[in-house]
Amino acid sequence: AAGKGTRVRPITHTIPKPMIPILQKPVMEFLLELLRQHGFTEVMVNVSHLAHEIENYFRDGQRFGVEIAYSFEGRIEDGQLIGEAMGSAGGLKKIQNFQPFFDDTFVVLCGDALIDLNLSEAVRRHRQKGAMASMVTKRVPREQVSSYGVVVTDGEGRVKAFQEKPSIEDALSDTINTGIYIFEPEIFEYIPNEISYDIGADLFPKLVEEGVPFYALPMEFEWVDIGKVPDYWQAIRAVLQGEVRQVTIPGKQVRPGIYTGLNVAANWDKIQVEGPVYVGGMTKIEDGVSIIGPAMIGPSCHICAGATIDNSIIFDYSRIGAGVRLVEKLVFGRYCVDRSGDHIDVQEAS
Repeated sequence: AAGKGTRVRPITHTIPKPMIPILQKPVMEFLLELLRQHGFTEVMVNVSHLAHEIENYFRDGQRFGVEIAYSFEGRIEDGQLIGEAMGSAGGLKKIQNFQPFFDDTFVVLCGDALIDLNLSEAVRRHRQKGAMASMVTKRVPREQVSSYGVVVTDGEGRVKAFQEKPSIEDALSDTINTGIYIFEPEIFEYIPNEISYDIGADLFPKLVEEGVPFYALPMEFEWVDIGKVPDYWQAIRAVLQGEVRQVTIPGKQVRPGIYTGLNVAANWDKIQVEGPVYVGGMTKIEDGVSIIGPAMIGPSCHICAGATIDNSIIFDYSRIGAGVRLVEKLVFGRYCVDRSGDHIDVQEAS
């Protein structure tokens, strides 16, 4: 949970990626629920970018049924926290060097994906193979491989080659790394101290080179990656259309496909609306507004008369002026973002 989330900017200017909301609930909260469901109750969170946002929300984990501690990826200088990238493996090594926390088989998750993986089964298969390291894998369309680590295995599932985000032309397979790992404590013998060291780019190629028992675990599960703005866009659309099993649309259904939070001020007889649509609590929608789903309007928003919200996502505390037409846009604070990730700063533009 330490990355800067550069590919999800401008959202991550003020929200760390694990805190990006899926219908008002942070991505990381879904992950904690999954961990608890499978008996993982001790959780170490590696933080850096906007660490306080994560720590202030989850605190010690008690209200989520788990126990949480935090490791800051960086240093303290003159009383200030200064983030310093250590890489995903380097962050793990820092935790272990502080006080050996990982004394048994452990799972590593990235904080930017919705998953419904059977973690218990994944750990069982990892142990059955006698693996020191395992990664959960999936197959993707060939045109998507350049966004992920590509995995090549032998007939028994042992990893024989690993490519970190190769070009489509150079990719050796269409099986990719999902960012879900299972390790034994002995893995720390292969991670150097006090240098930036990445799991995908550095550790995995080393394990392949040295012949360590390193396996891929192909598993069928729902995996909604939120690594880039288009991914987030697609995730919200999928949730609203009921395609993501682990996410229930909150609030009450006021009309077929139209869900609202508490105390929404709207005369639905004077608003043109086509679902699926979610409107957060304490939002005001004036007469003459047109909302075409899939669309999400966050809490405490004000949508003025004659505005059109068409296949768009509006974050909380946003005001959409009279007659404004938003088509396939994401409105977040002072930014208006299209589905490709291109954006304008509305304050600067004005």
